[in-house]
Amino acid sequence: MEYHEAADFVFGLRRFRPKPGTESTARLLASLEDPHEGIDCVQIAGSNGKGSTARMLERTLREAGLSVGLYTSPHLEDLRERIRVDGRKIPRTAVCAYVEAVRDYVTDAAADGSSPTFFEAMTAMALWHFDREDVDVAVLEVGIGGKYDATSVVSPVASAVTSVTLEHTGIIGDTEEAIARDKAHVAPDDASLVTAVSGDPLEAVREVAGDVVTVGDGSAKDAAAGADASADVRVTYGGLTNHTEAAVSIEADDWSVETKIPFPGAHQATNAAIAAALARQLADVDEADLARGLRNAHWPGRFEVMDTGPLVVLDGAHNPGACETLAGTLSSCDYDDLHVVFGAMHDKDHREMAHALPTPDSVVACEPTLDRAEDRAVLETVFADVGVPDTESVAAVSDAVEHALERADEGDCVLVTGSLFAVAEARSRWTRADVPKRVRNLADARETLAGASVADGNVHRLGGDAVHRVVKVTVSPRQADVLEAELLRVGGECALPDYRQGDERVDAVLMGTLGQFDRLTTTLAGRSGGLEPIARELRETLELGGESGSEGVPAETGAGENPQFPWDEHTAVMGILNVTPDSFHDGGRYDALEDALTRAQAMVEAGVDVIDVGGESTRPGADPVPTDEEIDRVVPVIDRIADLGIPISIDTRKAAVAEAALEAGADVINDVSGLEDPAMRFVAAEHDAGLIVMHSIDAPVVPGREIDYDDVVEDVIDELAELVLLAEKAGLDRERIVVDPGIGFGKTAAESFELLGRIDEFNALGCPVLVGHSQKSMYDHVGQPAGDRLESTVAATAIAADRGADVVRVHDVPENVAAVRTALAASDPDQFSWRSD
Repeated sequence: MEYHEAADFVFGLRRFRPKPGTESTARLLASLEDPHEGIDCVQIAGSNGKGSTARMLERTLREAGLSVGLYTSPHLEDLRERIRVDGRKIPRTAVCAYVEAVRDYVTDAAADGSSPTFFEAMTAMALWHFDREDVDVAVLEVGIGGKYDATSVVSPVASAVTSVTLEHTGIIGDTEEAIARDKAHVAPDDASLVTAVSGDPLEAVREVAGDVVTVGDGSAKDAAAGADASADVRVTYGGLTNHTEAAVSIEADDWSVETKIPFPGAHQATNAAIAAALARQLADVDEADLARGLRNAHWPGRFEVMDTGPLVVLDGAHNPGACETLAGTLSSCDYDDLHVVFGAMHDKDHREMAHALPTPDSVVACEPTLDRAEDRAVLETVFADVGVPDTESVAAVSDAVEHALERADEGDCVLVTGSLFAVAEARSRWTRADVPKRVRNLADARETLAGASVADGNVHRLGGDAVHRVVKVTVSPRQADVLEAELLRVGGECALPDYRQGDERVDAVLMGTLGQFDRLTTTLAGRSGGLEPIARELRETLELGGESGSEGVPAETGAGENPQFPWDEHTAVMGILNVTPDSFHDGGRYDALEDALTRAQAMVEAGVDVIDVGGESTRPGADPVPTDEEIDRVVPVIDRIADLGIPISIDTRKAAVAEAALEAGADVINDVSGLEDPAMRFVAAEHDAGLIVMHSIDAPVVPGREIDYDDVVEDVIDELAELVLLAEKAGLDRERIVVDPGIGFGKTAAESFELLGRIDEFNALGCPVLVGHSQKSMYDHVGQPAGDRLESTVAATAIAADRGADVVRVHDVPENVAAVRTALAASDPDQFSWRSD
């Protein structure tokens, strides 16, 4: 079974109307031998804020060392986003395996008129996957209400009700008190329910849940209970500390924490307090775990600041209460005119949502590509009726965003809201990664097509056409159909999955000559439906130059007028200088200052382009180094080699170490943890430094840990794209961000070699690419044991340089400098010449 077939099977269950009760979900889980019975589950219910709270709890528990499953809804771009283990989406292979396991049961149940719904099937999939992954805790966001929700098939060990507003009144109650009673049924048997509900709804919660931990600002009295006492957990919102983070202070009788959270708004501070209280119930979580976990709980589409000039905010507010909260958060931001891009589902109260938002100066109504999307003309009328002076409508969300950005001045604000579906389509402007494929022969072509779920017959039929330029794009089904028609018209080929009837975005493999791609993008330029951004991205990916109609002549490559780093000019050699006693290859050789200085000088004489100084080993089993000790190791070395005339990189996972190194003369931060320290990206931005972000499952490496990748290259690209976006949102320009696929970190030897062989695909991220392969255990795969891997490292360096790597990070500088120069000379002997005369 192909992934898109499996996804369409699950999406097809949307045709069955939701029904109250957990019986249907229980029967489905019984057909899978009740995988949920051995899992410790947490339920997060509430009218608003439950997704953000679930994410903050999940990230905090992971910080404390637990393996955590997270189930949320809806998704932004990919069905698999709803189900994650330790931050990683459920693999496509697992979705297929689940559908194979339940398909017969679901088909028989549908024939009997008792089919599970889409949400019930997704809930069962999440619990099935969490059981297979043997998570320590599963955090479940409740769908509707609590008592009758599919997630209530579990017996939770901890639970929360974040907030109560009037919603789904035809299902769970027509007053806030009735809704509160329904939601309170998620209360655990042996622990207190955590809630930020107050007033009469709080008394209703107490009627059902009994023991309750209240969260509030410390000044509100528990009027419902008649007690003159503050909340059990008090939270203070400190406001924005920068354009993406806000300060919070949380205090209980026996614990407290001060930190930042990546979502502004007093309501998010309350959600953080709920998450902290739950985490304290579930695990031995200290103040440092709480602070770091809450700050690292990035959650796309929830007051997500994408840019500052103009201010661009994406927020999935989808009901009047959420829009009112959004308005309050937006009021803390400084801007001139407000331009709103609004797309919503047809079952929402659009007029009340419009009233709840601050009155915009202009509105562009649009329609997400779902059947449930409200007609844009209706939305335009709603905003005109509430007094917006300038309203218009555009079909595609991406086109509406571009239109709003064109109208906005630098001091204005562009807000995209109305639904998470609209936010998802808008967000692709910043996250799209068209992956260029290296197709050298028929086997490569067929592998590329099969990887996009193209049917076997079409793989063989189209394989011979995929030998010029091949690009894999992820688009909506409607966009895929247009791309197929237009590429065929200009003589190219487009391969699509057979299954593309639902809302899920699909992979399209585009094949053609550069000239055909040039004509395709010229045709798409100016087209609506989100096609113009696709055309622009294709031109950049294939280096067709900035203007259409260039007959497929690639743009000039190489240095710009003012290159900032050596890799802006050619493949750069980064020399490793470990001032550690325990690094895996050269530990103890250069930990004395004079030895380090001698080593640095020798690397410079050998032609190194960058020196990477590291004070902590990330080899398997390495012990963490205290921050002060790591600073003491690296700063004296950096201070002494800063006048050697080449850039210096600091290899560290700690923002405090990075800051000290930059102040001592370093130019670049090399973070092998992938921004696990939440302050790291801000340190880089404040110092205008280069930043290398690595895809890392564990640092130090955990021996024997296996990760289930669908396609190791594309999965790593997907996760790196979010890290790059985090760094950009902190204020770094993309050209200052380098991506490292993390060879050897959470990858098998075979997967590491695949990353090396397909390194050119990482150009999809629009960032320089670093390959860190030197002397690694991956070479056991080709018969090269530890201590005898120089030749393999040099060969891999030549391969990386030939395939477009911008930086190679190595121990043995002279040999690898020679390999890089040879590879570059072979590609362009006139441009790349290092003659000694």
